[in-house]
Amino acid sequence: MKRILVGGMRHESNSFNPIITDEKDFNVEYGMEILNFKNKNDSLKGIVDTLTDQGYEVIPTINARAVPNGEVSLSFYQNIKKEFLERAVIANKEKKIDAINLALHGSMRVKGLGEAEGDLLIALKELFPGIPIICALDMHTTMTDNMHQNCDAYVGYKCAPHTDRFETGVHSAKMLIEMLENNTKLTKAWVRIPTLIAGEKSETSTEPMVFLINKLRELEKMEGVLAASYLMGYPWADSAEASVAAYVITSNNQKLANKLAVELAEEFWSLRDNFKFHTETYSSKKSIDKAFEAIKEGNLPVYLSDSGDNPTAGSSSDCTELLELLLKDERTSELNNPIIYGGIYDPKATLQCKEKIGETLEITIGAKFDTLTTKPLTIKGFVKNYLKSWGSYESDLALINSNGVDIIVSEKHVGYITPEMFTDLGLNPLKTEIIVCKLGYLTARHKKVAKKTIMALTKGSTNEDIENIKYKKVLRPIYPLDKDFNYDPIKNLK
Repeated sequence: MKRILVGGMRHESNSFNPIITDEKDFNVEYGMEILNFKNKNDSLKGIVDTLTDQGYEVIPTINARAVPNGEVSLSFYQNIKKEFLERAVIANKEKKIDAINLALHGSMRVKGLGEAEGDLLIALKELFPGIPIICALDMHTTMTDNMHQNCDAYVGYKCAPHTDRFETGVHSAKMLIEMLENNTKLTKAWVRIPTLIAGEKSETSTEPMVFLINKLRELEKMEGVLAASYLMGYPWADSAEASVAAYVITSNNQKLANKLAVELAEEFWSLRDNFKFHTETYSSKKSIDKAFEAIKEGNLPVYLSDSGDNPTAGSSSDCTELLELLLKDERTSELNNPIIYGGIYDPKATLQCKEKIGETLEITIGAKFDTLTTKPLTIKGFVKNYLKSWGSYESDLALINSNGVDIIVSEKHVGYITPEMFTDLGLNPLKTEIIVCKLGYLTARHKKVAKKTIMALTKGSTNEDIENIKYKKVLRPIYPLDKDFNYDPIKNLK
């Protein structure tokens, strides 16, 4: 029975977010406990289930995950990496491992170091020369030379929002099985596409992504093509590697891999001007006006995306611009039900509400981390509810009502990805006129509730206005920061 080392390290790291992400933010599982999957839509679960079903012995190491946030602490990363490598070495001493199959993000960055994935893969290649390494990646991977040179094959998600994590894990495991069972040599090609694109312009249910993803799926039906991916990069990390990439894996056919990767890059580049916001998108003030107009039309509930401070894209989640506008708006208090606002990351303010249900407090919220683009708000609020250890990251949540707004304040950096958060706090989204979520495009579960969606171009470290972000490290020229330059995919082929 062949032995496959498995593990995961997944974090999307925003270099514009001042928070340093460390052990308090990560959920880290060790050894056999990583095989107890709470979420079925998980690339590591896809890897493990596929290998196990095919009779392989799975050797678990570490699975480390956190909500997107600021860059990762160097000491924390080094400790996790050390533990990961030590477990791998011990497993190999017990009995030689035959391959490594990992679930990585692709845009995890470490403060003072840079890319995490490339660093980890270099270490694994040095410890296990000649041992195949296959990785499942997030669609928003930032491909690098270190990643390309130290892994045998990659495949990225094809759906945004990422509803195909499990399937991507399955895909990566099947490539590994093909390599091991049929002695197939995997050949790979990567073409850098000098483009920065906000995720909200590349939702895969909209064009041009529908066309581009269908192109990938068609290529994967070709004989000899094992995987084709568009790795969309991550625009909120200021790095020299930032860009989109076309990545192709073939069965012992370097010429075909090169050809298809170049074609994919050419196709993408030709459509670069077609990436648009598909949700109604306005300035902060105008988005609120549009939400109140929609109420009169009966499209309820109206969802407002506080896109500039989206924790699931790596922002600090403590910016108060949109909340302040809503609290000061006279129309807010005239609604039949309070606006749901999810939410503000503020550990101190959250804990001030502990055991204070039913009390009215004067409390200051926000701007605990991002002090450059936002400011704290002092409010008089009634504590409606308090939940301890909510969700997979076990965050306390406080619900504070102030001036017609039900404000969710979190003790940990969490994502506002599901309406279950609201119902668990005793709220009814279906009877609420306006719901604010710190998101860009809505997740599938929010879409089921929303009757109308509006995106507000708010301030924060996931600023959707890419052209006005003050990058210092991004290689130029790059679209859309630069428009008038020539691009030759062949010269970017690796």
